[in-house]
Amino acid sequence: MVSVGIVGGSGYMGGEALRVLLRHPHAEVAWVSSRSPGPIEQVHPNLYDTGLHFVRLEDVKTPDFVLLALPTGASMEVAVRFLQAGARVIDLGSAFRLQDRATWEQVYGQQHTAWSLMNEAVYGMPELHAERIHTTRLVANPGCFSSAAILGFAPLLHAGLVEAHRLVVDGLSGTAGAGAEFARAIHHPEIGGNVVLYNVVGHRHTYEMEQELTGVAHHKVRVHFTPCYIPIVRGIVAICRCFPAEAVSRAHLLDMFRQFYKGQPFVKVYDQPRDDAGPWQYKPYPWVSTVVGTNYCYIGMELDEERQMDHILERLHTDGPNSLSPTEQEILRRVSQRYRNRQTNALSDNGGASWPSKIFIPSSVAGFQKHSVSRRPHSCRGGHRSESGATL
Repeated sequence: MVSVGIVGGSGYMGGEALRVLLRHPHAEVAWVSSRSPGPIEQVHPNLYDTGLHFVRLEDVKTPDFVLLALPTGASMEVAVRFLQAGARVIDLGSAFRLQDRATWEQVYGQQHTAWSLMNEAVYGMPELHAERIHTTRLVANPGCFSSAAILGFAPLLHAGLVEAHRLVVDGLSGTAGAGAEFARAIHHPEIGGNVVLYNVVGHRHTYEMEQELTGVAHHKVRVHFTPCYIPIVRGIVAICRCFPAEAVSRAHLLDMFRQFYKGQPFVKVYDQPRDDAGPWQYKPYPWVSTVVGTNYCYIGMELDEERQMDHILERLHTDGPNSLSPTEQEILRRVSQRYRNRQTNALSDNGGASWPSKIFIPSSVAGFQKHSVSRRPHSCRGGHRSESGATL
């Protein structure tokens, strides 16, 4: 059994992390911090009768693991504190995602005060960095849109099948991705029956996509990303378009994706039979509702042979009340397994998706116009507010 503390438990991300941990067979919640102490159910009614209370951060002891659900600036200081005290840290925000300091400070508009930690921070995508996640002290949780785009494009770039300099992503997000704080654009009377584009140029997750996909391709990648909010609460649809560098069939793409994600418990390559008798083709592509309540990321795809364009459609889960991403769950499962095996040798490796599969997780959707991937909760604004909507 490992002990886990949550810093910033009053936001959507912190609340979902707590909900998942309360059902984790090998984790014990040591404490949950907030600047406003009191019963947790006053903020998260779904956690009524847990007996837990928010505590002040200055009053807590160091657990085995610490999850940070904080604004970016606050995460840096708190991460240093707990790493120096011997804990392992998973930052659910964006403080440690980008590896180039000049880019990070330009994107987030502030100075990074703990840059020395970037030498050991691992981008928390198990499908790409599983071994490093096993051993690192510091995991940087990926952004929502970033997760969708990376999962959709990675197999294609790894195989060298598409033009890396013109990858196009249109991201449609549920409003929970903006966090718990109020903003007019996501207020129900405003977003209902509406589509709100935002940060059309320079969205923060663009830089994560390019960083990670460049690592997969082993050469520079360019992503043209446009996000918008749509009137659903949770979910991301990422419509990803790319242009093949050589002739390829849809059947070959499906097989390649299945091989690339073989052994990854939360990624499903989606392919329902077409209905050739009907005028509208929608069955081959995953819907947002297909991943709600699961840990899975569904990837569907289509090939436009006439226009030489691949379409990848992804469905992912966004952060909101009761939503922790499968990425975060898998990170916690993997690092806690390694910790248990190294420290006690008394607990067996559950393998695969054993404990997360028992947990109800509302899902988000991400859609790509080459592949469709559905999975991962989402916490992304690309604006100036905290991604988590949490308080210390």
